[in-house]
Amino acid sequence: MQARRPAVAGAFYPADARELKELITASYLHRLGPGSETPPEYLSSGVVPCLSPHAGYAYSGPVAAHTYLHVSSLRKPELVVIVGPNHYGVGSGVATFREGSWETPLGRVPVDEEAARKIVESTGIVDYDSSAHKMEHSIEVQLPFLQLIYGESLSLLPISLAFQDIETARTLGDGIATLLDGRDAVLIASSDLTHYEAAEQARSKDSQLLEKVEGLDLEGFYGTLERLNVTACGYGAIASVIQACKKLGFKKGELLKYSNSGETTRDMNEVVGYASLRFV
Repeated sequence: MQARRPAVAGAFYPADARELKELITASYLHRLGPGSETPPEYLSSGVVPCLSPHAGYAYSGPVAAHTYLHVSSLRKPELVVIVGPNHYGVGSGVATFREGSWETPLGRVPVDEEAARKIVESTGIVDYDSSAHKMEHSIEVQLPFLQLIYGESLSLLPISLAFQDIETARTLGDGIATLLDGRDAVLIASSDLTHYEAAEQARSKDSQLLEKVEGLDLEGFYGTLERLNVTACGYGAIASVIQACKKLGFKKGELLKYSNSGETTRDMNEVVGYASLRFV
């Protein structure tokens, strides 16, 4: 069985398990976080789709905590699907993992082999390719938050996207919707938003893009990306989840938190935008 070793432990988040748990807890309680680790209510079943950022925890952890406070409302998912961008362009354009597990300092998360087989067969565009995941952080950084919520009762379907065009998003989103229909599952789009622009300009661009996400407007989403030149790294992941949500009957997205790296670095001249959003 193949075990994917963590690529960014000790860089994006602590390599020590105790320190990692403490930092995640601190993210929930941070002034930019939700202020609690306990969700206001629990869901007995269903699909919980969200957007979460994937930068170093020191920068985006408090925003991600808003996502995972909502995720924790589902007591025990059968499957967690995480779609993230392939920043390095290594491997297949749309790639999952055939078998094995993903390791973090908090333990191993098994890959759901049956879910991987189904998404490969049903879409015709997803390949088995572990090389696409080897260096990539966008999926990995979501796992410790999930492990702290669910412990060892996790089953993962990771999907990495180098191809982020609208047709890929439609096809993948349809496949994810078919896979998750009638199941208890978590679905995460992993993406940061505008990169390395002044905070006010980043917020303006990101707010216009997030309006399209909230409206489940796939065509408008891509139009806004192009019109404003929004440098959201995981736009295909967001688009795939929009498409899946439309197919699954979700009506809209709701922004939980928006912030940027300047809120922690105090440099507002070149920021990266982060958003936490849920679909309802």
